[in-house]
Amino acid sequence: MAVNQESLDVIAKDRQFLWHAMSPYNEKAPPMVVTGGSGSWITDLQGNRYLDAMSGLWCVNVGYGREELAKAAYDQLLAMAYYPLSQSHLPAIRLAEKLNEWLEDEYVVFFSNSGSDANETAFKIARQYHQQNGEPSRYKFISRYRAYHGSSMGALAATGQAQRKYKYEPLGGGFLHVRPPESYRRPAGMTVEDYHLFCAREIEEMIVWEGEETIAGVIMEPAITGGGIIVPHQIYMDEVQRICRKRNVLLIIDEVICGFGRSGQKFGHFNYNVKPDIVTMAKGLTSGYLPLSATAVRRDIYETFKQSAEYSHLRHVNTFGGTPASCMLALKNLEIMETENLVERSRELGFRLAAALEELLDHPLVGDIRSFGFLLGVEVVADKQTKEPLPLAAVNKIIADCKAKGLIIGKNGDTVAGFNNVLTFSPPLSSTDEDLDFIINTFKQVMKNQ
Repeated sequence: MAVNQESLDVIAKDRQFLWHAMSPYNEKAPPMVVTGGSGSWITDLQGNRYLDAMSGLWCVNVGYGREELAKAAYDQLLAMAYYPLSQSHLPAIRLAEKLNEWLEDEYVVFFSNSGSDANETAFKIARQYHQQNGEPSRYKFISRYRAYHGSSMGALAATGQAQRKYKYEPLGGGFLHVRPPESYRRPAGMTVEDYHLFCAREIEEMIVWEGEETIAGVIMEPAITGGGIIVPHQIYMDEVQRICRKRNVLLIIDEVICGFGRSGQKFGHFNYNVKPDIVTMAKGLTSGYLPLSATAVRRDIYETFKQSAEYSHLRHVNTFGGTPASCMLALKNLEIMETENLVERSRELGFRLAAALEELLDHPLVGDIRSFGFLLGVEVVADKQTKEPLPLAAVNKIIADCKAKGLIIGKNGDTVAGFNNVLTFSPPLSSTDEDLDFIINTFKQVMKNQ
């Protein structure tokens, strides 16, 4: 569709006043201005429709245009728009109770605005917990290379993506990294199980080398998402949990993307029968309709903050964390997911997507396909023998060709130099059978022409 003068004026104002996330300035490639959405589809300023197979930023789990979510927020804004959680309000109490139901365990919940905030909160809690539990030297955190945990100074320090950190360092101190359990690039001659066990035990080696008495926690996503859809074997997660328990290290599970049905279970760690000490959540909690995140802390950890000594309470505060409208919207969002069986739907759609794209493993540019519920990554390579990553320009061409046919997909952008070559899919869990067929057929057609 031709770009009219009104659209040109809007784009000019965008260029003048708005700073875009993760986007190098490109005069020849103006931003897509999105004006509406319904289900899995969005519409831009020119009236073009696209199936958003990335759910925005991995978050619109119940799809666009849900009037019941807007009404839940509207009604709460009329009743009581705001009060800080230095005291309390009913929507936050109800949501914290509901999250315990979803987590199927006993946690105490601290609300924030974003995944970055949720992880920052987890780091503070973990350090203070060890202080008050008689081990004040425990302050370091171990995470994995290629993993993403947020954009703030501590969460970015935990992130294992060098390109995200460049020019922003030095960041928060005390963050260490180990290799991810990446089956596709494992050493020749090693089975998947052997390699994943080796990767897990590297965490224990790091604990020993750094001094067990200095390690506060291990933070990990159930599957690495933005770093390239890297899915661990059960043996890996079993060993990580064993190590953390043996070494008195808190296990922090980052469910910001994998949570709320994305993995085909309520939470990603449910796939592995892991019992985290702390769980961080955001994105799918509200399906992206309003900002909200949560840090769920095991009750026995919370109990150490009930001491009467000065500075024993958690002195962390968040002005907008857990606002009443966000909490009410989240409750309605979880109700929708339950009523429409979207966790089960995610599992079904994910299985069908992975099965349908499996034939692309014969494509000369496709090195590996990895899935985790309704989350899928296609690693594209220049040489299938050497596994040399496909150059970024060629990766971007695939994404642009998909967009030209009405399909929005993503990639693991700005992560590790030379390894931003994984095409990503994270469609709304509410996607219809027709939506899934469109994703499959369009992507196959695009790849056929590469």
